[in-house]
Amino acid sequence: MQRKTFTCRLLAACALSFALPLLAQAQATKLTLGHGAAPGNPRHEASVKFAEVLKAKTAGRIEVQVAPSAQLGDDAAMVTALRTGALDMSANSQGALSAAVPEYAAYGMPFLFSTPAQAFKLLDGPLGQELAQKTADKGMVVLGYWDNGIRHMSNSKRPITKVEDMKGLKMRTPPDAVLVDIMQALGADAQQIKFAELYVALQQGVVDGQENPLVNIHASKLYEVQKHLALTSHMFQMTPFLMSKRSWDRLSEADRKAVQEAALEATALQRKMSQEADDKLLAELKAKGVQVTTVDKAAFAKATAAVDAKWLATPIGPYVKKVIAAAR
Repeated sequence: MQRKTFTCRLLAACALSFALPLLAQAQATKLTLGHGAAPGNPRHEASVKFAEVLKAKTAGRIEVQVAPSAQLGDDAAMVTALRTGALDMSANSQGALSAAVPEYAAYGMPFLFSTPAQAFKLLDGPLGQELAQKTADKGMVVLGYWDNGIRHMSNSKRPITKVEDMKGLKMRTPPDAVLVDIMQALGADAQQIKFAELYVALQQGVVDGQENPLVNIHASKLYEVQKHLALTSHMFQMTPFLMSKRSWDRLSEADRKAVQEAALEATALQRKMSQEADDKLLAELKAKGVQVTTVDKAAFAKATAAVDAKWLATPIGPYVKKVIAAAR
C-alpha cells in the first residue's frame, strides 16, 4: 500500500512538473506593436526598447513583437486596427490619428513650434492629459507622446528660399489635413502617398517633393532622389504611442503599471534619440550632396496664416485656441 501511494505521488509530481511550464506559457501575454518607420529610426529603436524593458519588468510574462516599416499596414490602417482591437499597440502619426481624434491637428498648426521641446511642454501637461482622455474615448490609450520632429521640405526641381518657389510643385503629404492646407496655402499641389511608397514615387517623378523631419529623410534614404532641402520648419508632429483599449482592459493592474513604466523609459529614449539625430543629420545630408537652403519664415508664416483661422472655425476650435495661446 505504501509503495502504491509513493508511486501515485511520484507520478503526480512528474505530471505537475510538466504542467507548470505549460501553465506559465498559457498565462504569457503576447502583444504586437506596429509602426511605419524603418529600422534605425528612433521610433523603431524606442519600440524595441519598450519591448525589452516590459519583458524584463514582467519576468518574461509579456512579450512584445515589433513590426516596423508598415508591415501591418499604413498608419491610418493601424489606427483602425487599434480601435477594433485587431492590433495591440502602435507608434503612430499625428496626422493619421487626427482622423479619429481631430484635436491632434491642433499641434500641427503652421510655424507654431520652433523646437519639439516647446510642444512637449504642452503635451506633458494638462493639454496633453485632455488629449489623452479624448483618445481614450475613441478606444485607444495614450502611453506617451513621442517626437516625429520639426518638418522640412525637399524636392528634385529647385532650391526653395521664398514662397514663390513653392508654386506648382507636386508635394507629397501624409494623410494629414493640416499639411494639405499648408501646401495649398503656399501654392503647391498636395498629393497623398503612403510613406512606404514615397521613395519610388519620388524616384519616378510621380511627385516633385515631400516634407518630413530630417530623421525620416535620412533613415529612408530620400536624399538619394531629392537633392534640394529647404529648412522650412513649417510644422511639428508628434508620434502618439498608443495601446488598444481592448488590449489594455485585458491586462492586470500590475501589468498595466509595468506597461506604463516601460513606456516612460521608451518615451525618454525616443525623444533623446530624435534630438541627437537632428543635431548631426544635417551635416550628413550635406556630405551626401544635398543642397540646403533656408527660407524667409516670416513670409511663409504670413502665407499660411489662413490655416489657423480655418481650424479655429471648426468644431475643435476651442481646443486649437488653447494650444495656440499656450504655444505663443
